[in-house]
Amino acid sequence: MSRKSNAAVPMSEKKWRAESDARALIEAEAIKQDSTRMKAAKTAAKRMASEKEKEVKAAKKIAKK
Repeated sequence: MSRKSNAAVPMSEKKWRAESDARALIEAEAIKQDSTRMKAAKTAAKRMASEKEKEVKAAKKIAKK
């Protein structure tokens, strides 16, 4: 997670970001309450993690050259 300073971000951007984050948190709670969606999200997360692991492996292989 990024911990960038908000000092240079305009107030309208800060408000938009806060509202967007709030919508994301509300949606996350809805997903957590729906067992079918939660199961599908976990399955998708596992697939995504596997894909990222393949990318990391490829990057490490390139870095060794």
